[in-house]
Amino acid sequence: MLDPSSSEDTGGESDPEVIPEAPHKPAATSAGKRGSSRSSSRPGGQQGQTVAPGGTHGKGAKDSATGEEEERKERERIRKEEEERKIKLQIYVFVLRCIAYPFNAKQPTDMARRQQKVNKQQLQAVKERFLAFLNGETQIVADEAFCNAVRSYYEGFLRSERVFRMVQSGGCSANDFREVFKKNIERRVRSLPEIDGLSKETVLSSWIAKYDAIYRGDEDMRRQPQRAHLSAVSELILSKEQLYEMFQQILGIRKFEHQLLYNACQLDNVDEQAAQIRRELDGRLQLAEKISRERRYPKFVSADMEPLYVEELRSSVNLLMANLESLPVSKGGPDFKQKLKRSTMNNSFLDIGDEGDVLSKSDVVLSFTLEIVIMEVQGLRSVAPNRIVYCTMEVEGGEKLQTDQAEASRPQWGTQGDFTTTHPLPSVKVKLFTESTGVLALEDKELGRVVLNPTTNGPKQAEFHRMVIPKNSQDSDLTIKLAIRMDKPPNMKHCGHLYTLGQRVWKRWKRRYFVLVQVSQYTFAMCSYREKKAEPQELMQLEGYTVDYCDPQPGLQGGRVFFNAVKEGDLVMFASDDEQDRILWVQAMYRATGQSYKPVPPPQNKTTNCRGVIQKPASPISLDPSQRQGVEELISAAPSRFDHATLFTILQKNTLQHRMNDSFSCLGWFSPGQVFVLDEYCARYGVRGCHRHLCYLKDLMDYSENNALVDPTLLHYSYAFCASHVHGNRPDGMGTVTVEEKEHFEAIRSRLIALLEDHITHFRYCFPFGRPDGALKATLSLQERVLMKDITTPVPPEEMKKLVQKCLEKAAQINFSQLIEYAQIKVDAQAAPEKRLEDMMRLGELCIEVLQQNDEHHSEAFSWWPELMAEHAETFLSLYRVEMDGALQVQPVDSWDSFPLFQLHNNFLRTDPHLCNGTFHKHLQDLFVPLVIRYIDLMESSIAQSIHRGFEQETWQSVNNGSATSEDLFWKLDALQMFVLDLHWPEPEFAKHLEQRLKLMASDMMEACVKRTKSAFDAKMQKASKSTDFRVPLSVCTMFNVLMDAKKQCSKLCVLDTGQEQQYHSKIDVLIDEAFKDMMSSLVSKFATVLDGILSKLSRYDEGTFFSSILSFTVKAAAKYVEVPKPGMDLADTYITFVRQNQDILRDRINDELYIEKVFDQWYNGSMKAVCIWLTDRLDLQLHTYQLKTLIKIVKKTYRDFRLQGVLDSTLNSKSYETIYNRLTVEEATTAVKAGDGLQGISMRDSDEEDD
Repeated sequence: MLDPSSSEDTGGESDPEVIPEAPHKPAATSAGKRGSSRSSSRPGGQQGQTVAPGGTHGKGAKDSATGEEEERKERERIRKEEEERKIKLQIYVFVLRCIAYPFNAKQPTDMARRQQKVNKQQLQAVKERFLAFLNGETQIVADEAFCNAVRSYYEGFLRSERVFRMVQSGGCSANDFREVFKKNIERRVRSLPEIDGLSKETVLSSWIAKYDAIYRGDEDMRRQPQRAHLSAVSELILSKEQLYEMFQQILGIRKFEHQLLYNACQLDNVDEQAAQIRRELDGRLQLAEKISRERRYPKFVSADMEPLYVEELRSSVNLLMANLESLPVSKGGPDFKQKLKRSTMNNSFLDIGDEGDVLSKSDVVLSFTLEIVIMEVQGLRSVAPNRIVYCTMEVEGGEKLQTDQAEASRPQWGTQGDFTTTHPLPSVKVKLFTESTGVLALEDKELGRVVLNPTTNGPKQAEFHRMVIPKNSQDSDLTIKLAIRMDKPPNMKHCGHLYTLGQRVWKRWKRRYFVLVQVSQYTFAMCSYREKKAEPQELMQLEGYTVDYCDPQPGLQGGRVFFNAVKEGDLVMFASDDEQDRILWVQAMYRATGQSYKPVPPPQNKTTNCRGVIQKPASPISLDPSQRQGVEELISAAPSRFDHATLFTILQKNTLQHRMNDSFSCLGWFSPGQVFVLDEYCARYGVRGCHRHLCYLKDLMDYSENNALVDPTLLHYSYAFCASHVHGNRPDGMGTVTVEEKEHFEAIRSRLIALLEDHITHFRYCFPFGRPDGALKATLSLQERVLMKDITTPVPPEEMKKLVQKCLEKAAQINFSQLIEYAQIKVDAQAAPEKRLEDMMRLGELCIEVLQQNDEHHSEAFSWWPELMAEHAETFLSLYRVEMDGALQVQPVDSWDSFPLFQLHNNFLRTDPHLCNGTFHKHLQDLFVPLVIRYIDLMESSIAQSIHRGFEQETWQSVNNGSATSEDLFWKLDALQMFVLDLHWPEPEFAKHLEQRLKLMASDMMEACVKRTKSAFDAKMQKASKSTDFRVPLSVCTMFNVLMDAKKQCSKLCVLDTGQEQQYHSKIDVLIDEAFKDMMSSLVSKFATVLDGILSKLSRYDEGTFFSSILSFTVKAAAKYVEVPKPGMDLADTYITFVRQNQDILRDRINDELYIEKVFDQWYNGSMKAVCIWLTDRLDLQLHTYQLKTLIKIVKKTYRDFRLQGVLDSTLNSKSYETIYNRLTVEEATTAVKAGDGLQGISMRDSDEEDD
């Protein structure tokens, strides 16, 4: 509610009770205050610079003037600080009443829970933990895929400068770290192949669990802190004590100031608080009537709103009255009744609601040790010198001890007695006796006694004490010298006599003996004792009290110097007779209470110290009851006379400052307790909703402009409220709009437009990695809302699009300049081409990473304008294009090192639907088309030359699947095609042209290879022997392998998808097949030639020839004298060896089984046909025994050997073989009839034994 005295109406007289408006921007620190006061106290900059005419004044005059000026400034600074201090105390009074008796607001329970901030030290620790995992220094077991994901997360996120800025701004939580990692691995896991029995959700869960283990490190999550600080539980529903303490921190209120105000306001009195509210509401109604009567209205945008304003004031008061009336009379507010509990200073805030332990008298029983040493007695005259005397000593309630005996002439002992007692004020009795000489005497005679009450503060050295003597004794001056040492137990902190008066205990002003007892680490008690009593008469727990010095109190007799202890609802006054004793008591109680306020002994001069320097008063209010005027002024001031709009601005600003500096990543959102107090304040003291949200917006924008993360949704809520109010929609029921509100709103709107444009332009740095979640999208939504002229007319889509387009254009330039700075790349025309290309590769990788991050984290926010994001990327790449073109221009003509640069960018661009074949992509293609064509031309020429030189120098040694030349050829062709394939050329026509050209080139090269191999084979076979000494050369096997390898490579290197180009593949296939047929035919012909030679030798034995009879006779004649080999064995064995060895060579050296079988089939069929034809030519002749033996051997061995080599039975049992078998069987039978055993056991039957 605006105070009428603050309006612009000058017709009325200002109300003398109205407190002057507080400054809007109180300094947060003393340094800030000092700086602001100094800067503001220099009107015109002329002070302190007066120069006397002629310059006759000396240095002393100048120093004096400067000192006076400094003193004046210091006084002004102290005065301003004191005014600000009083304003904050007055605000705190209103806050106290809101907390103590709320009747409008409740602490919200539906607010989003804020996460703990990550600070710089925690960020560094997290980095070290992830680095330790990557270095294998942890016990966490992980596969390679997870390690790669963590490495990418560490390099791309944790080491990012933007993350460091986000942590610095206080808007980053551990949950943000986890969400970024989760989003990263979700993309990775989706790209992994499916695994049977292992779902991707299981993999994700496992990876997240391992991430959590790495993030926590060696921290024991089960170990809870011993004490939870207030900021650690600020997200919870707070008790009243916690709210009091929070706003003490927010407004800088000291504990004892709170206690005094608490007692003065009677916050524990329900009836007083309800009465205070009724007085406040009555005051507001009277103020409304006064405004209506005197027409002292604020300035509205329309004069018609003046009557409505008064109605609003009345209706708001009526609403408060209804709320108050609805409260039960017995309770006076939600959860108002307070329990007596232990101080929040010594307990966890989570246990605030539990009742504390109440001390009993038995809890503070002490134990003391006394040492009594009796030295000597003087003045003993009533006893004869030779009489025996001794002393006894006892402590009340304990045993009695006796000294040694001594003569009355020298009564000296030095005897020590040790006692224990529980009495803080014990009674010690020492008596002097002499032995009785009478026969009937039952007891010794007492000569004197002394009764003492020692304390722990008493003297420790021996002293003389006058003894009390019996009646009629002659020893009138009898004294005893003794020492009493009473040790102080560890839990006794101080003791002594004090005058006391309290409200709950020690209700009479009298002198008592006090002991300050420590019961536990956090519990202390002030106890008063009587003599010879172990338990205290009364005690007071010191928790929650604040102790301080005070002035003497009138009306209290006894005690010279005073001090007191104050607590909500209690005040205890103490007095001592000695100043030093008072200081010791205050210091001991100060340590026991644990209060933050440190008492300072009052100096003699309260305004200046010994050096004359002005001292700032410790507080506008004092603990001294005689100086309660400041307290009374604060609590008795009528709330309706204050400008609560200004006071609330200060309260909200300080609350937000406290919130932004706590341990939570709040993003500008208040905690539930803070929202509750601010809501209650606004409702109770009539702060207008529009003013509240305008001030909130201003404070939030101040933080946002200083690089703190603020949730744009929060800005949107407040702006929408203010816009609706200013435009007449009345969200809070307020129908009046002041000129100040409208002007303030327009200023906020202009400032907000500029701020949001800046955030959209710097979206990579204001919302790094898409954090906070949805913030960029909310910013764009808010910008669209702010651009609306009113609450109903939407912004034209083109206007918003132009704004976003302009922001993204600036963003591209900013992002690229930041990237250049991060990469530390400097364009140097004198740098080596290799260095410039290397820099472009690194810069290109960073550019792609930036664009990928934009797409991953920010594209969803710009989903309404995908073409604008594409333009942004093109603009970003155009800046990179300038650097890239410069680096490529200096590369050598025949250097191919730049192709990886093309592959890097093309692999990224071709997969992006918006950037594929875009401006930068086409430019990239235009740059590399000539390079690709030239490279293929040079490679084609190089391969052709290598074929020519290779086959000229070919040794046909077997290398892998072929010869050295063929292997080199096929590798080069495959590498060239793979290179072009890896380019993934994006333009279809040129890509098709490249593929076609490479396939044609491969076909031509392969054809040349086949022809050169065939020529070499033919030359080799022409030179080969025709006898049984012929063995297939290894080079011939290599030639076969070359053709086989060419046929395999043909399907990969020469085939094309379309039907037309398939003809080239068919052509080279036909060429290879024909070459194979020719080479197999040539080889089989060579084998047939060898067999023909064998058969021609057998023809010499044909029947009827002269040569056969001579050969037969020669063999028979020689057999008489020497052992002759079996006829036919030498020739047959030679041939069989020839067949077997060549079979083994072909089987071992030729790689393709299919072609080996084809060779064996043709070889076998050719051999059988040749033998069959030879026998057919001799149908009319009977075979010679030698011929028969040789043929049987050759045919049987050949059949068996080829069957062992895998020739099929259908081929083996051909018609030729059957004809041969039948003929030889008949011939064998005929020979057996004629010559008996002329065949020497050689037979066509399988069961015959043969010599192998």
